[in-house]
Amino acid sequence: MEPDIITVGLDGSPESLAAAQWAADEADRRQAVLRLLHAWILLAAEAADTAAERDQNAAARQIMRQALEEVRERRPHLQIIEDLVGSEAEPALVRAAGESLMVVLGSRALGTWESYVLGDVSLNVVGGAKGPVVLVRAPGRAKTPRHPSGHGTPPAPQPRVVVGVSLNGPSDRMLTFAFDAAASRGLPLQAVHGRPLPVQAYTPWGIDPDAAKELTKEADIELRDALRPWCERFPGVLVQETVLPESPTRALVQTVFGAELLVVGRRLHRPLLAPRVGPVAHAAIHHVTCPVAVIPHD
Repeated sequence: MEPDIITVGLDGSPESLAAAQWAADEADRRQAVLRLLHAWILLAAEAADTAAERDQNAAARQIMRQALEEVRERRPHLQIIEDLVGSEAEPALVRAAGESLMVVLGSRALGTWESYVLGDVSLNVVGGAKGPVVLVRAPGRAKTPRHPSGHGTPPAPQPRVVVGVSLNGPSDRMLTFAFDAAASRGLPLQAVHGRPLPVQAYTPWGIDPDAAKELTKEADIELRDALRPWCERFPGVLVQETVLPESPTRALVQTVFGAELLVVGRRLHRPLLAPRVGPVAHAAIHHVTCPVAVIPHD
């Protein structure tokens, strides 16, 4: 059986090099092949013995060489494919997503904001890929996280994988990816579900505690039922269920600090004029500091 392929998109930035290291670790963990892909529309067809001073692809080869050397230093026995593609980056990466276990990309942090920015290429790949896309930040680019309340520093993090669960439709691929990621890392999995309180739960003096408790109890049961098949399939994964009376976006952002990986879903079939990336995935890839895996599902 052919080994799985994990593809990382390279552009020479520190973020793409961080993505290459993350992808190398993941390929080693899964005994997969790592494909280093750099797409450049002006890539020229040249003979192998072209003199260095006449090599029109020198910059592209340098990007590939740097990533290869850094990965080899860390994972010397990893099987690696070098792939220089004469194409626009976006279609090359979307095509790679259909051929790979996952595509890994770097994303850039802005130091003046506690948020991250995806370029057009990365955002379009996330929105157009038929397979998982993982977004990785360069180390040292994020500001120190604050406590979810906005005051002080957060508590010591617990290494884990976090998955956002909507309960509004099938999410088999997302849950399989999340449980598999937790199992391969030997980490617990935290399943987070956010459910806003209905209007009738609010009173002139605040939130009706009985209404909030009832909603949370119902959501707890639904989440446990949704996770049961995967808990049976992955008996070694310790699962923590977290239900918050918040929007799904706020629930994830409040609970994900300290996670090694966040897994969120993206619907493949969205209304014609709707954004290709839903609000939860959009918030996660812009505001969460750990690697984020976006999993398309029906």
